[in-house]
Amino acid sequence: MKTIVLSAGLALLSVSAVNAQCGGAFGSFVNGLASEAVNRGHAPATVQRFFQGVAQDPKVIRADRSQGVFQKNFLDFSRALISQDRMTKGRQNADRYASVFRAMRQQYGVDPGVLLAFWAFETDFGVNQGNFNTRNALVTLAHDCRRPDLFRPQVFAALELFERGAFDPQNTKGAWAGEIGMIQMLPEDLLVNGVDADGDGRVDLQGSASDALMTGARMLSQMGWRANEPWLQEVTLPANLDWALTGLDKTLSVSEWASRGVRARNGELFGANTRASILLPMGRNGPAFIAYPNFNVYFEWNKSFVYVTTAAYFATRLQGAPIYNAGSPDQGLSGDQMQQLQQRLQARGHDVGAIDGILGAKTRAAVQAEQQRLGLPADAWPTPALLSRL
Repeated sequence: MKTIVLSAGLALLSVSAVNAQCGGAFGSFVNGLASEAVNRGHAPATVQRFFQGVAQDPKVIRADRSQGVFQKNFLDFSRALISQDRMTKGRQNADRYASVFRAMRQQYGVDPGVLLAFWAFETDFGVNQGNFNTRNALVTLAHDCRRPDLFRPQVFAALELFERGAFDPQNTKGAWAGEIGMIQMLPEDLLVNGVDADGDGRVDLQGSASDALMTGARMLSQMGWRANEPWLQEVTLPANLDWALTGLDKTLSVSEWASRGVRARNGELFGANTRASILLPMGRNGPAFIAYPNFNVYFEWNKSFVYVTTAAYFATRLQGAPIYNAGSPDQGLSGDQMQQLQQRLQARGHDVGAIDGILGAKTRAAVQAEQQRLGLPADAWPTPALLSRL
């Protein structure tokens, strides 16, 4: 790591340094952040202490560029993340923090399984919270020009936490992407949604499960979570369903889906007038779910389709749902094949986002459009046959 020592005259830096949103020499970039912080009203001495010794961390950039795990399909990803150990510990923690979960449901209308799933996936119930220096990670990612609009504000949020005595720039550690605590939240989320659930006078996301869980529930509520409503439910589908109606970008009322033969695999469908989507993560021959409005809130937490679907499904398991019916999905594509597909879709005028080998929402929509054009079942699941046709 290259460590930066700030100049004493940081408040007098040029406007051009302040306006450098990303990139350039790391030291100049940090001085620009510090100068902007002073211009925002933070005391120069406080800013000096916060940024003193900040270091660029190349391991953070490598981690950001190495997220191949999201290239896995839903069945492989969910089987890798949902273990019997996590199921057992999830149920144990549901009992251990029953009073916290009761308060969460009463105040925010969020079921225990939702936060238990995040808690399990993010840190294995608090055991693995990350070993990256949080300040260094945030400044490194703000300097990198891939997502500065996300990480630059987090630097200033961490500074504000530091002013409040709730952040140690030298010693606070967490995930490579700057998240901290048992359910991995960014500083800005902590500032806005932090809850002192255990009543000790401070919000401690790293050492207090009560604080972390209630803060997470409050954040979901702020993101638009509809209190006491479901998020995902496994369904059975008729063989003659119009597959072009499926996908998260299309909704019908639950009663309309029922009239087309959609049935809950267990229990009953929720809310006849509720708008919902049919989600086929592996195509029409794989698992099938109905996604209610709360499912969309998951994407405010994490943008990965496969992560979101797995977290939402795991939450239903922790609430008592059975293991999904895996079905017999058609053969999918390898990472290299997926990139080839994305290139061919892009050449046909579709916006698939980055050519990254990940089957995200834009790629799914493009696949479905091409399936319709070619007269194939439009279930948004790409296969070698589709790749060949394109």
